[in-house]
Amino acid sequence: MAASASTKLGHGLAKILGIKLNYRNPTGKEDLSRGESVFSVSTADTYVEEEPTSAEWLREVIPSGRDLLQYGYSLFPFTHWIGRYNAQWLYGDLVAGITVGAVVVPQGMAYAQLAQLPVQFGLYSSFMGVLIYWFFATSKDITIGPVAVMSTVTGNVVLQVAKSNPEYPGHVVASALAIIAGAIICFIGLIRAGWIVDFISLAAISAFMTGSALNIAVGQVPTLMGITGFSTRDATYLVVIHTLQHLGRTKLDAAIGLTALTMLYLIRSACNYAARRMPHKSKMIFFLSTLRVVFVILLYTMISWLVNRHHRKKPLFKILSTVPRGFKNAAVPVINKTLIKSFANQLPASVIVLLIEHIAISKSFGRVNNYTINPSQEMVAIGVSNLLGPFLGGYPVTGSFSRTAIKSKAGVRTPFAGVITAVVVLLAIYALPAVFFYVPNALLSAVIIHAVGDLITPPNTVYQFWQINPLEVIIFFVGVIVTVFSSIEDGIYSTICISVAVLLFRVVKARGRFIGRVKVHSVIGDHHVDDSYGKGTSKTTDPDSSTRNIFLPLSHNDGSNPQVDVESPYPGIFMYRFSEGFNYPNANHYLDYMVTTIFQETRRTNPNMYPKLGDRPWNDPGPRRGHSAPDHSDRPTLKAIILDFSSVNNVDITSVQHLIDVRNQLDRYTAPHRVEWHMACINNRWTKRALASAGFGYPTPEDQSSTFERWKPVFSVAEIGGSSSAAAAAEYRENEQELKRQRTRDVEQARIDNKLSGRDAIAHDAISTSSDELGRELSTSKAYAKAHTTARVAVVHGLNRPLFHIDLTSALQSAIANAERRGDSEPKGVGTG
Repeated sequence: MAASASTKLGHGLAKILGIKLNYRNPTGKEDLSRGESVFSVSTADTYVEEEPTSAEWLREVIPSGRDLLQYGYSLFPFTHWIGRYNAQWLYGDLVAGITVGAVVVPQGMAYAQLAQLPVQFGLYSSFMGVLIYWFFATSKDITIGPVAVMSTVTGNVVLQVAKSNPEYPGHVVASALAIIAGAIICFIGLIRAGWIVDFISLAAISAFMTGSALNIAVGQVPTLMGITGFSTRDATYLVVIHTLQHLGRTKLDAAIGLTALTMLYLIRSACNYAARRMPHKSKMIFFLSTLRVVFVILLYTMISWLVNRHHRKKPLFKILSTVPRGFKNAAVPVINKTLIKSFANQLPASVIVLLIEHIAISKSFGRVNNYTINPSQEMVAIGVSNLLGPFLGGYPVTGSFSRTAIKSKAGVRTPFAGVITAVVVLLAIYALPAVFFYVPNALLSAVIIHAVGDLITPPNTVYQFWQINPLEVIIFFVGVIVTVFSSIEDGIYSTICISVAVLLFRVVKARGRFIGRVKVHSVIGDHHVDDSYGKGTSKTTDPDSSTRNIFLPLSHNDGSNPQVDVESPYPGIFMYRFSEGFNYPNANHYLDYMVTTIFQETRRTNPNMYPKLGDRPWNDPGPRRGHSAPDHSDRPTLKAIILDFSSVNNVDITSVQHLIDVRNQLDRYTAPHRVEWHMACINNRWTKRALASAGFGYPTPEDQSSTFERWKPVFSVAEIGGSSSAAAAAEYRENEQELKRQRTRDVEQARIDNKLSGRDAIAHDAISTSSDELGRELSTSKAYAKAHTTARVAVVHGLNRPLFHIDLTSALQSAIANAERRGDSEPKGVGTG
């Protein structure tokens, strides 16, 4: 009773508001039935497809209690594997962790200089990054810590704030930047919006990495040479010019920097050559190559000690000097409105850099090592690392490509290797500050140049980009050029904006294709798979191996062989395929092209629709005075349109409204008849609901007063029993598994009786007997009986929407059947057969 009252209330309210509740019934008829079916009613079950409801959508979107528990569990991925940690994993993590620790110490110190900070802040950041990340990691290979590009961006922020708010020390600014950027990234990860990084294309990432590497390497050359007197933070091309202008100021630092850089490359080249010549020792050679940075730093630090031990106050070349022991800058980070406002314009670039490097690297190594990372969870890991790191003096950190590659090759087994690396860094912070005193600045510049050189995209990769998509190569070079002549931030923005603009252009200007039918055969060797072709071919009962129809563009613009004759569907029937979705940006472009082509290849159903000149619309004024109208009698009239929705997942109000407008336009063109609209390959229930709401999916009477004529829908049916059914396939799989289990038991039994003579023969007989028995069971199974019995079938899609078809073949059959029912027999026109 309550439901009835609520229904009456709803109907009354709808009437007051002028809402047409039966708008969903496009024909206004209550006696709509399925008409003449091509199969017998007794052989099929009736199926009416239910429409999705808002309540159903809410149930899918709103998480359940189980989903919330799973979400909380997913925030701490280490709980998934820590309980099964073992000694073998520990050995792999120890080797990898110590190796990476030996590399991250000198790199962290060098990158701190890029961030305009004392070297100890690079060690603080390195320690906190690797220590925190493993709790939240979904990648075993990634190493979190200071990286060259993010350090450069941080340095730019520090210098910018120093000009506007000099009262804030550099490390305070860097820590505040880490807190804010980390909070933003952590929030994105917590709401599981990691898909946002997919909008950054590979071309944009490669351009960013290449341009940044050039910017950083060129900026380190003056320090490498001991040249001063100008800013190394200018645009890359200006730094090159200024360096050449000031070459005369080169100092003794050049001897340290150039020789150290040369030695780093020579050692790597020698190790690569040795690995090729002695592949059996490649593991040892890899570790030697990895530790080359440590060796060179120790060597040149010893040289520096020998040269400067009597010149501690005035060294002969620049050295680090005093490096404090321990965490001297551990404190609560300073965060206030003034400080945030001073670097707010740099936040987008900082967040993008943190995300680009980490997600791109983690995805790449995940694919290489056969595991899948969760981008959203990786954002949580980056965010938390940057939120907690500043409490010990850290600045923004993210994934490092070079250290991740080393960690992967070193045989890391789990993310716990980060704890081992943290221990190594901690030892360096407390045990090695006295050694760091004599490390030359030029040596650290050599380490930076050597590290960022691997970030430059090689020419062969650029050529492969060109082979795949020349347009994206242009985007790549635009990004590199902008970075070189402007800044890293501008390079990031330009490549991302251009990539998104190209994507939007492709979506907006997507053009559909008119398609036709081609009959094909599958060929093996020099004969058809179909048993009706060739000699000596075995007969097959597989229906997919026989002749079948496929649908190709009439224009062959998909690269299909132009010599293949694509058969047009039927006179006056057009098949149109959407290429890249069907939504509000591209709906108008799609349908304008479709309507224009249809007008060009058909004629108006009633040529005398405008008896007087004044009756004609202004945009169709007809022939000039004294001239007769062109004769288009050889063209067919428009009867039906078949739309291929295989590439469409969702539609919106705008796109559906465009379809309604085109339907009305074409109905006027074919008056007094109506155009039939057949939709094929709709894969989304909400898309079906939207189209049905607009009156598609149903037959339409010729006028409002007429009743339905007999029409011929074509439904697709599937067997729900018999040898081709899903039940038979499931039974076959189960029997196959039982056969394998029986074989295993027989072999084990034969091994138990191995003391008997002829044990191998006994085992073989046991297996054969079991196989024969189960084979007879399979052959006598009702599911595989070859008797000619009539299988029970059911429709695949609902009978309530007869013009929604499962595939193009059934849509074409239905359209042709109803065109022939009308008794139309017209000559084929251009593009229609």
